[in-house]
Amino acid sequence: MLQLEKSPQEARRPRLAFQYGRSEADIRAAQKLRWRVFAEEMGARLSSPEPGLDQDRFDALCDHLLVRDTRTNEVVGTYRIVNAAQAERAGGFYSDGEFDLSRLAHLRGQIMEVGRACVHPEYRSGAVIAALWSGLADYIQSHGVQYLMGCASISMVDGGHAAASIYRQLRETNAAPAEWRVFPHCPLPLEKLDDGLMAEVPALIKAYLRVGAYVCGDPAWDPDFNTADCLLLLPTSQMDHRYSRHFLKQSLTEKLF
Repeated sequence: MLQLEKSPQEARRPRLAFQYGRSEADIRAAQKLRWRVFAEEMGARLSSPEPGLDQDRFDALCDHLLVRDTRTNEVVGTYRIVNAAQAERAGGFYSDGEFDLSRLAHLRGQIMEVGRACVHPEYRSGAVIAALWSGLADYIQSHGVQYLMGCASISMVDGGHAAASIYRQLRETNAAPAEWRVFPHCPLPLEKLDDGLMAEVPALIKAYLRVGAYVCGDPAWDPDFNTADCLLLLPTSQMDHRYSRHFLKQSLTEKLF
């Protein structure tokens, strides 16, 4: 069979694949990337026990989803997953620290929480996000997850005006039903902010909304990350089938074992 030689552009193109962290080295690679993005790039104040690594009490209990460039084996994207059993052992989900989740109490046993999502600055073409979502689809399918939940962060580098404007858009188009509403412990002071700006919704939030996520109430202010955090809830049974088929198809072909 004739094999065509790859072009220089194809040879340089990243080959991405997802895996679950299975060793301390895997987890440290994810924590190192998180530190680079959150502390060095975004200026977050991280109270990690080891400088250069973003670490907290959830890391030892949760599952870590990694995306690697298989040419170099470098971790270029990561997500942290906390399932219902892990949250029970941890004394609650990470989101419990930012929101009163009382109205979601009856769903807790069916929830998978995702967070600490980040992508290496040299790999932000959208391909890594697609690979991460392939991993999430694989986890949802293999664990029978009914609801995906997570805090979606919006930068407050301008003092919060863009965040207020983005939340106004989300509230108008993707608000959750009242029975799923949550309440921030440290609310963003929306009444003091200009919510009339033309602000672009972050790409990751767009991805959640495309597959059917709801915005569950007013955003919380996270002073350590200087972000406005909106709690999103996605019933996996209502995922937009065009996107869910795409993610599930990828999950069968791009997994690393």
